[in-house]
Amino acid sequence: MPLALPSRLLAPAVPLFLALLAGCGFELRGSYSLPYESLYLSMPEYSVTGADLRRAIRSSSTRLALTPNDAQAIFAPGAEYRDRVILSVSGTGRVSEVRLRYLYTYRVIDNKGRNLVEPGQIELIRDLTYDDSNVLAKQQEETLLWRNMEDDLVHQLMRRLAAGKPVRPAAAE
Repeated sequence: MPLALPSRLLAPAVPLFLALLAGCGFELRGSYSLPYESLYLSMPEYSVTGADLRRAIRSSSTRLALTPNDAQAIFAPGAEYRDRVILSVSGTGRVSEVRLRYLYTYRVIDNKGRNLVEPGQIELIRDLTYDDSNVLAKQQEETLLWRNMEDDLVHQLMRRLAAGKPVRPAAAE
């Protein structure tokens, strides 16, 4: 039988909980406000990260340019590196823990190739326990973790793009 608390005990706790939640700085994510009027993504159409980033930018006030010449800024991805490292093995030599590492570099430039913000790098790491008796389940979990890391990457890119203080072209010359 579940423990039921009388409503007279819960009533004073609700405002206290709401006050604590408001005081901790919790805020819903909402949409991002990018400092560019238009942005060109120099990414292939078939890129999962590119599609997610396009979707996130479309939800902001920034216009996605069709060509680099029409854009105020160009997002240029650099290296994208995925790595799977064995962290530990059991006494019998079987893998028991794996680390997934996702490294992504990028630049935001103008039409002349000058950096509008400093080139950036995002590194995401997830650890995964491994079990040879559940290979299929662990493969599915690893696939889900990679997808989660791609989603996290897009959110971090949007935060960094929104927080970037672009150098004005006149000041850059």
